[in-house]
Amino acid sequence: MDQEKAKAAKKNTKSYKTADDKASFMAHDFLEHYETPTTMHRPMPYQALYANPIALLTSSKKGLDAKAALDFINISGFTHNEFQETFKTTVKTIHNHTNNHHKLDAALSEKILKSFALFEKGIAIFGSAHNFHTWLSVPAYGLGNQKPFDLMDTVTGITLIEEELIRLQYGDLA
Repeated sequence: MDQEKAKAAKKNTKSYKTADDKASFMAHDFLEHYETPTTMHRPMPYQALYANPIALLTSSKKGLDAKAALDFINISGFTHNEFQETFKTTVKTIHNHTNNHHKLDAALSEKILKSFALFEKGIAIFGSAHNFHTWLSVPAYGLGNQKPFDLMDTVTGITLIEEELIRLQYGDLA
């Protein structure tokens, strides 16, 4: 048992070259912990990059590693078509950027970080990424009976969805 604890401690103290590397590593481990109702919720990957408005602004302007977009697809359950509709870029382009170690531009980085934050809140309310993804496809009264998914293609739309989630969280359905 002590050997298992030592291995776990060693795994948790792994060093990362960048914050994006750490976030990417967390993304692979993420869904398992959120999808199982009996486990504790873990922090969303990339959380430090959007934890407050200044971190979000700084991270967006620096640009995310393109792999962040692929991590978002894995966590969110978005199909490639949904991703392409929402972020106005192709998955093939993201793969090319990843292979060439290119950063995403500021606007796309901001939308992806805000989408991570949105999914963090949605998972907390709905219990899983799958349940939240399903909710995104259903017209919401508080959003003028629009599907939340249809609003995710702009930062303003993501903000409106966040506000709707806060209303749902506090039981304000009108």
